[in-house]
Amino acid sequence: MIQNKKNMILGIAFILQFITSFTNGVFIKPLWYVNHDMHNTLLMIAKNPSIFRLNILLDVLTALGVIFLGAILYNSLKDVNKNIALTAFGLYVLEGTLLAASKIESFSILQISQEYSKSGFSSDLLFLADISYNSMEFVGSSLHMLAFCIGAIMFYYLLFRSSIIPKWLSLWGLLSLMPLLVGTMAMIFGTSIPFIFYVPYVPFELFIGLFILTKGLTPVN
Repeated sequence: MIQNKKNMILGIAFILQFITSFTNGVFIKPLWYVNHDMHNTLLMIAKNPSIFRLNILLDVLTALGVIFLGAILYNSLKDVNKNIALTAFGLYVLEGTLLAASKIESFSILQISQEYSKSGFSSDLLFLADISYNSMEFVGSSLHMLAFCIGAIMFYYLLFRSSIIPKWLSLWGLLSLMPLLVGTMAMIFGTSIPFIFYVPYVPFELFIGLFILTKGLTPVN
């Protein structure tokens, strides 16, 4: 009974993490953000502030979900190597904190968008919006993803060692994180790589969550 409950909690944690982040990035962000066009981005936010507020809410839920998932993974893997599991959990806490902290700039952008639409498109407000957006993305995307990649590599390594899930599934997580880590490092230093490098990891959290819910975990020996 306890093991089944543990399986359910971990599986749901993975799935919820996928749902909030995927929904925000794929469905919600295109409703308020125009790539490389802050003028139209501000107008879209001013016209539909509730959409932007939903974006903020989903990111905060994602941040909470990251920390919760990290806690469950730590509890499941601490018997394999407590030091690595604790370090990985700390990185997940850092990831969630950075993502949540970046939402401060989101509220700045929301306020700037209202003033921008009323002021006749002030260039000063456009400049401030650019600074706020770039700050939000650097903290809430680049830095938070770096913490995630390193922490996830540690957790998936422990999953591989523990064999509580099939080794091929752990390897999928580990190998698909490598291009994600490279892309994150590139963003930190001001460059980027094609989105296709990220594709192998995108379905992983949903798949592993469903796998754990349906197949369960093999107890650590």
